[in-house]
Amino acid sequence: MSEALKGHFASRGGDRSGVLGVFLCQASRLPELITELIKIKPAEPLPLSLIIDTGLGGVPKAISIVESRSELLALKMVEMPAPSDVDETWLERVSEFVPEDVVRVVEPRRGVGWLDGVQKVIEHGSRPKIRCGGQSPENFPGLDEVADFLSVVASSTGATFKATNSLHRAVRHTAEDGIEHHGFLNLLVASARCLSGGDVRGALASTDGAALAEEARGLSDEAATAVRAMFASYACAEFDRPVGDLVELGLLDAE
Repeated sequence: MSEALKGHFASRGGDRSGVLGVFLCQASRLPELITELIKIKPAEPLPLSLIIDTGLGGVPKAISIVESRSELLALKMVEMPAPSDVDETWLERVSEFVPEDVVRVVEPRRGVGWLDGVQKVIEHGSRPKIRCGGQSPENFPGLDEVADFLSVVASSTGATFKATNSLHRAVRHTAEDGIEHHGFLNLLVASARCLSGGDVRGALASTDGAALAEEARGLSDEAATAVRAMFASYACAEFDRPVGDLVELGLLDAE
């Protein structure tokens, strides 16, 4: 935890701070996070995304703990996995537990009825999350699955999504584990094509970083705003590597 916070605050105080989002922490590790922040004594509260790993019933207590330390933490987002059958009652409880000014992120499980779950999450005012990788090949959704997910989000007015896991690089590539990893730039360009009626699957499958960067750079202000609204954020355990990719592709100025 101390190393994670050290890296986060260093990035937040650096020239690339505009790329950085919130700090992610599991509910089960809140006491550890608070202990370390007391030592650091941040100048302002740390923007936090609270990952619920203690079950839906643990949400009120976790939020109460965060709110009781408002000098250290500013709750911006609450994330949680959905049950296999995402029903109305469960989603209504999520809405009741999480304050209105906090973004609710819900991750439906991939499988039978997955896209119906994504649609329900959107209809209840939460942000669906797609897991793009993990510890085994089964954790990596296929191109069609990602394309279908984007289609559901794009077809819902005002809907936004979050992506997570194994998105360390901008462009799709084969990693050291031998698995094809999705790229966050692929997701961005695919979102743009989804909104404009283009070839979404082709964008997701591309390994041509220069072409993807050129397409992203060529988006109109209106299109870029729409894409940024749809693809709201993604989680990554690293900071320097994705930023380095963007610099190399000419999408961020070199320091």
